Amino acid sequence: MAGRSGRRDPAGLLLAPGAGSGRDHPSLIAVERAVAPLPVVRMDFPYRKEGRTAPDRAPKLVAAVVQEATAFAESLGARPDRIVLGGRSMGGRMCSMAVAEGLPAAGLVLVAYPLHPPGRPDRLRVAHLPAIEVPCLFVSGTRDPFGTPEELEAATATISGPVTHVWVEGARHDLRGADEAVAAAVATWLTAR
Repeated sequence: MAGRSGRRDPAGLLLAPGAGSGRDHPSLIAVERAVAPLPVVRMDFPYRKEGRTAPDRAPKLVAAVVQEATAFAESLGARPDRIVLGGRSMGGRMCSMAVAEGLPAAGLVLVAYPLHPPGRPDRLRVAHLPAIEVPCLFVSGTRDPFGTPEELEAATATISGPVTHVWVEGARHDLRGADEAVAAAVATWLTAR
């Protein structure tokens, strides 16, 4: 079935957690419920599966995204470019890096994207953004110390694909109390894209 833009509807959604949490983070579960009956995989990174708390370096995390996305597409009998990838904070960032490095995807859902470390706007994590050509949804708090709305909009202007921003007024990086709003934003974007 084709969406309004003429693109085919996604076959599934892969969600990756932030650095300090796992696949059972309440916000990821809320997104999964909101997009039902779309198939969803909530992944864990290798360090979490191994019982460690410190994340691996980016290349290993990106490789885990590629492996999970490939296996998910195969399990659905779908091409990889029919899977939407994303997640919270570091998880979303790793998905965006995987797509920038060539992993096919139907789009990116980036919740609380960590544009820079708190208090370090000089250390932007944006070098890969111009290589992204798929539709992107960014859902962030207006008081996120990892990137202000102005900083994030300036950075995402370099993305070739269409970019949608949804702002959670007054929320910080954890988007505390906003799981349902975040999930609704993702569900709306997936059906409207």
